[in-house]
Amino acid sequence: MAGLIVRPRARIFHGHEWVYQSEIQKTFGNPEPGDIISLKDFRDRPLGTAIYNPESQIVARRFTRRKQDLDKAFFLRRMEHARKIRETSGIQKNLCRLLWSESDGLPGIILDRYGDHLVLQTLTLAMDQRVEIIKEALLEAYEPQSITLRNDSPMRKAEGMESEIKMLHGEVPAPFEVESAGIKFLVDLSEGQKTGLYLDQLDTYSAVAKHSEGLKVLDCFSNQGGFGLACALAGAAEVTCVDISEGAIQAVGENAKLNAVKIKAVCANVFDFLRESEETYDLIILDPPSFTKNKKTLKDAMRGYKEIHLRALKLLNNDGYLSTYSCSHHATREIFLSMICDAAVDAKKTLRLVENHAQKLDHPVLPTIPETGYLKGFTFQLLPNR
Repeated sequence: MAGLIVRPRARIFHGHEWVYQSEIQKTFGNPEPGDIISLKDFRDRPLGTAIYNPESQIVARRFTRRKQDLDKAFFLRRMEHARKIRETSGIQKNLCRLLWSESDGLPGIILDRYGDHLVLQTLTLAMDQRVEIIKEALLEAYEPQSITLRNDSPMRKAEGMESEIKMLHGEVPAPFEVESAGIKFLVDLSEGQKTGLYLDQLDTYSAVAKHSEGLKVLDCFSNQGGFGLACALAGAAEVTCVDISEGAIQAVGENAKLNAVKIKAVCANVFDFLRESEETYDLIILDPPSFTKNKKTLKDAMRGYKEIHLRALKLLNNDGYLSTYSCSHHATREIFLSMICDAAVDAKKTLRLVENHAQKLDHPVLPTIPETGYLKGFTFQLLPNR
């Protein structure tokens, strides 16, 4: 088997599963893009088996410490193990992430369940080349009504692949209703954000909504209105959702009708809305898309994060709540919290930390792979001026 010899002090020796170009000491056996390769250390000792793509910055991604091929039996074993993890975690079975890439030992595979329908993403070249084998394993493991291949993620560009959306199995499902923690959503698996919903935030909606009874709520970067819907159902006095996407705002209106709640949905740039607003609020939620995809733009991203926090703090009433999130793994929890503290100091405000938030348990985190723990959030209470 062809493979790579990895340089000393590479991150794979510290528990990570990736090998970058700069960490390669030697390539042997002429591997082709998408091949299964062996990894060895600088003393020729085996490190395991990986998928290979020299077109990516991440040249190799280890998926086992043994010698192993990516056959149907392998995929079925990993799927079964992932299922057991989620069952023991008490995760809602019919609305969850079934497979989460490296966290489930399947680098580049993301699989979400919406009732009887599955949405698959193959974000690495090797997995994309084996999509038919993966489909066969999915049909045997889950017996879905349909499988949508939702390969429109920008992450595919890093692997040298084009975007595509197509059906792997069954007919294109018409938009349909799902429910989580009492909140109803209308999902469109071929057109909605991500694979249909932000499944990683489903638990957080209720966690924030418990503070909202009788309050005036502003849900920024609302997407389909998850936070706003949860707050309205929890008895908020007034809810406003703001998003720059007309499609998202339309979805907020449809979901509000579905849940029989009243929500004001505004299509606007959140930065402009916060700057121009003459109203104040008792609970403000900031859940923007990632402001950075790499370390080079991290400083610029943190300036953007700080700006929206400064503007939000100016609109927040005393004793009000600020619930804020970042989905960029480059903006670590420590960096993100430090930025919020700086914004509070500049705004001459005092915040009390009420609650920490993270991604839902169906997105397992491996501590040695920081990228698996990308979502972080905090809920604060604004104390009166002292």
